[in-house]
Amino acid sequence: MLNALTNANSRTGSYKFTTLTAVPGMMQYNGSKIQILDLPGIVEGASKGRGLGKKVLSVARNADLVIMVLDVFQPELLEMLESELHEVGIRINKKFPQVHIEKAHIGGLSVHNQVSSIPDDLIKEVLRIHGISNGRIMIKEPNLTIEQLIDVVSGNRIYLPSLVVLNKIDLVDGKFVSEIEKKIQSFIPISADLKINTEDLKRSIYEKLAFIRVFLKPRGDKIDNEPLIMNQNCTIRDVCQKIHRNFVKDFKFAYVWGSSVKFSSQKVGLDHVLKDNDVLRIILK
Repeated sequence: MLNALTNANSRTGSYKFTTLTAVPGMMQYNGSKIQILDLPGIVEGASKGRGLGKKVLSVARNADLVIMVLDVFQPELLEMLESELHEVGIRINKKFPQVHIEKAHIGGLSVHNQVSSIPDDLIKEVLRIHGISNGRIMIKEPNLTIEQLIDVVSGNRIYLPSLVVLNKIDLVDGKFVSEIEKKIQSFIPISADLKINTEDLKRSIYEKLAFIRVFLKPRGDKIDNEPLIMNQNCTIRDVCQKIHRNFVKDFKFAYVWGSSVKFSSQKVGLDHVLKDNDVLRIILK
């Protein structure tokens, strides 16, 4: 699959655990360059050190997106993969709980909770166990669970988007895939060998990473052909910081063309939120 998506030449074989180390490749899509790492397979007990589990899962913690690749004949292994990721603190396709903690040196603990059913005394106990004896906690997460609260307090849980890929669909028929759909809600069926649906997978990766393209237009010059790849809901401040560290300090104003403004060449400030395909000219002091 890595070879089908990128410029890599990863070793393949008709047996398990062909990949023994992380193999990188660079996928280019919509003007973006996305590094993909092909990791060794995960086995049950990986989170406890079985096989190369801990090394592999530590790489996943630093990723922006996790793609779980399943053999079309073994879709049931998805549950095991999710469990192993969960055990090392990786939460798949979940939003970080709306809980904010302000630590203090004195004053004890105060709880501002209007939506969760967890008793205040239990919330304070969780905080104390994790070394927080003074401060304020604000809970805006409906139906907050104890596990979610511990995730926030511990500070070492990672919340990542994920895609499920079902490989080797060229070996089965549509009826077989339909049966899998009853067990797995959402997946992308592909054949890496025959490159079936690999373009759909590229698009899904790009969309899941939530990128937008911003085209720069220097004064007196044409619009740049190569876009600047940014995250959704980025501001002009974010763009300035990406270009050069002095751009924020020297920023005067900016002109924007595109769907994020009401009219072309609108004059905006650092906090203006950009949208996909916007054209931007930055004016410095």
